[in-house]
Amino acid sequence: MTILQTALFLLCVALATAAQNLSGFAFALILLGLAGVLELAPLADLANVATVLALANAVVALRRSGRTLDKPAFRDIALGSVPGILAGVVLLGWLGTNVTLVLRLLLGITVVVCAAVVLRQTAALQQRSSRGSFALWGVLSGLLTGLFATGGPPLVYQLYRQPMGLKTIRDTLVAALAVSALMRLALVLVSGQFSGNALRLCLLAAPLVFSLTWWLERHPPGWSRQAVLKLVCLLLLLTGTGLIVPATLQLTTTGL
Repeated sequence: MTILQTALFLLCVALATAAQNLSGFAFALILLGLAGVLELAPLADLANVATVLALANAVVALRRSGRTLDKPAFRDIALGSVPGILAGVVLLGWLGTNVTLVLRLLLGITVVVCAAVVLRQTAALQQRSSRGSFALWGVLSGLLTGLFATGGPPLVYQLYRQPMGLKTIRDTLVAALAVSALMRLALVLVSGQFSGNALRLCLLAAPLVFSLTWWLERHPPGWSRQAVLKLVCLLLLLTGTGLIVPATLQLTTTGL
């Protein structure tokens, strides 16, 4: 990477970290979306960087929180995530080697759909969803985790509709995403899909992520959560569109 590319990558990391700390989600979506638009690194490497950094942040968050997990929901989501993550990692390896433009298009669509899902206002359910429902949302989350390390929005949509306490929802969400990140990391390491470039990017970004997280915890801005949510989702929509349009034009031109 050139000096300019390194600076742009760190800027993307900073924006993703700020969005994660202010809104509670979207680190991987914003990092992959912005860095993907700027073509700073292969999407597979960016997904691996997002996995490592998200896992590190999750470990810190779980150590600070109380033990308020909804264990049945956590178990069903984790079990559903296993086949989804496996399928996503396999698909990522194939697409990354054979159809890079399709991978970029898929990421753009994922970013836009996730932004729309999170923005949607959903009333809480009167009764708890079935075990099968948690497992199915776990499969979808696992697929997105395996592909792009972006499995959060499906679980946000599922868990925030449940008749649970807010702290239980958040802790269960963080724990489920941490387990998914760990499984994804293990699979990409075993399959040899974790490159030296991804490791260098992790080492480059980690100090910025932790220092910015520390700063924002002690100096939170006075913005409303709704304002932050809309701003983050607007950024996601813009980056998703920036990925979709060029990839679609190139696919049309090449006749794929």
